[in-house]
Amino acid sequence: MRTPTTLIALVGALTLLAACGNPADTGSATDTITVFAAASLKSTFTELGETFEAENPAVTVEFNFAGSSDLVTALAQGAPADVFASADTANMTKAVEADLVDGEPVDFATNTLTIVTALGNPKDVTSFADLADPDILTVVCAPQVPCGNATTTVERTTGTTVPAVSEEASVTDVLGKVTSGQADAGLVYVTDAAGAGDQVTTVDFPEAREAVNTYPVAVLKSSRNAAAAKAFEALVTGATGRRVLTEAGFAAP
Repeated sequence: MRTPTTLIALVGALTLLAACGNPADTGSATDTITVFAAASLKSTFTELGETFEAENPAVTVEFNFAGSSDLVTALAQGAPADVFASADTANMTKAVEADLVDGEPVDFATNTLTIVTALGNPKDVTSFADLADPDILTVVCAPQVPCGNATTTVERTTGTTVPAVSEEASVTDVLGKVTSGQADAGLVYVTDAAGAGDQVTTVDFPEAREAVNTYPVAVLKSSRNAAAAKAFEALVTGATGRRVLTEAGFAAP
């Protein structure tokens, strides 16, 4: 399984081939499916991709992980892909309204925000309200990104404004700013905090319940291997996907 680090590299290198005629087949020896997935799904979808390839050795799964808003923009501009998994329903709705989706999207997980700080929490952050302190260098996702939209929702419902020192294109970028020491705190999903392990200290806050993100997945009309794409979607939404996602901290939709 290959995981390109940038959309440009993926689009430039990818050659999609037509699916086999037999609807029971997931593909031939040279078949590839490309999955565009939210950055917060990188760990879980990489594992699911490995499982899918083991069960379907004739198919290779390629991923492009990025902010959901960037992914749907790329798809609307013609980037080739077979499956789209968004970190929110808003960006999936954009894909549906652009006539990119084949069939109905399926909700498969939910996620909520948490605060991550430098290890040991040296700035003693104990609540969401603490992030209003400009002396605490906080990074967030950009508003158009699902994690940024969730941050904005919490700010609005709590009346708290976070004077962020930067707005990042994806939740993994926020996490990277904190783990690299460029920021004191960041707002990420609970799954990303769990994946970071002992690189960060996690500070949960009850207001996060005001902004729960639902993750949908869909096969794309542009897919040239619809059988394999639908099989991957079924893996994500089925029992195996539920187990992998739950172990990573995602909740059921």
